[in-house]
Amino acid sequence: MVKIVIENMARKEVTGKAGSSALRLLHENLVDWMHACGGKGRCTTCKMIVVAGAEALGPLTDTEQRYRANSELGVKERLACQAKVTGNCHVRVPEEYKLPHLNYTE
Repeated sequence: MVKIVIENMARKEVTGKAGSSALRLLHENLVDWMHACGGKGRCTTCKMIVVAGAEALGPLTDTEQRYRANSELGVKERLACQAKVTGNCHVRVPEEYKLPHLNYTE
């Protein structure tokens, strides 16, 4: 079992099977997370900021490398649909992708 802690959602914890994408784990735990393209890596709306545990995510995918090369994905950012979770990590929802119907904490 792996765990993702969402810092700016009142430190909500989600757990699931190692090797799953972060987006899959979030959805399996009923967390509403932006993903305009349906989790296919065609946009960056499922972006997450990795606060701690970057080593607990698989290597950047080709898609993520392309977005990073185009300056659309920062050094501490990953796409939730692409990042495979192999251990415990802490993330934040970026300001620009916060959903209006959810309450976020700082």
